[in-house]
Amino acid sequence: MLTILFDGVAYGMLLFILAVGLCVTLGLMNFVNLAHGAFAMAGGYLTVIMMNRMGISFWWCLPAAFIFSALLGAFLERTLYRRLYDKSHLDQVLFSIGLIFMSMAAVDYFMGATQQIVNLPPYLTGRIEIFGAQVGVYRLFVIAVCGVLAIGLQFIIARTRFGSQLRASVDDGRVARGLGIDVTRIFSLTFAVGSGLAGLGGALGASILSMDPFFPLKYMIYFLIVIAVGGATTITGPFFASLLLGIADVGGKYFVPVIGGFIIYTIMVAVLIFRPEGLFTRGKRR
Repeated sequence: MLTILFDGVAYGMLLFILAVGLCVTLGLMNFVNLAHGAFAMAGGYLTVIMMNRMGISFWWCLPAAFIFSALLGAFLERTLYRRLYDKSHLDQVLFSIGLIFMSMAAVDYFMGATQQIVNLPPYLTGRIEIFGAQVGVYRLFVIAVCGVLAIGLQFIIARTRFGSQLRASVDDGRVARGLGIDVTRIFSLTFAVGSGLAGLGGALGASILSMDPFFPLKYMIYFLIVIAVGGATTITGPFFASLLLGIADVGGKYFVPVIGGFIIYTIMVAVLIFRPEGLFTRGKRR
């Protein structure tokens, strides 16, 4: 039982890091970026190339995946995404779906359609015993890293000057500009960080989820479920929603494999019926 719980928590933590960037762009910037999984795929494939083909240490791959995805996000935000901030959500959805298919085609062309798996260093493989349960070492590592990131993100959004400027820019950009806040720079940096977190999640999840050209489509629904259940206006909402969904998904597939894959959808429907805005919301913007 404890082994399943640990695996579920690790999976939930990974979902959080993969989805939190979408939470930032959708909830805080009010931009629907369904191509968020493409940045995760970029970080994952960069890790595969660096480790499997170039022999670079796993510890260098994690910051490299974050930086590469962040730079890619910043470039696309300046050249493409910025033009759609004032457009309707339908335009944003259609545009980001187009980016998904373009990224899938590019990865399939350069890397092939075969699943790519990262060969982890020996000290991150295997299992250790905790409270009588066999727990994967790498899953414990994922829990620790994602937990630190979750605390750091919540602190930045709630307690720092940058977080205050971001919330002000989203609530009323005209007033924020009048107060001297560079809204354009704030949005660019926020989008880049969100993309970088997705890339870091892809790097962390490359050995668990495996990488293939269909990654953005396969996990897009999971990202959206996390946002729908947890709400898109806080960091804590998607965090607890990810834990809930991760444990429910792993436990459901283990105990009731016939319907295990439908449990997270049942949870989503139940939450949306009783809490249409998600379990945690910061309140409606004016």
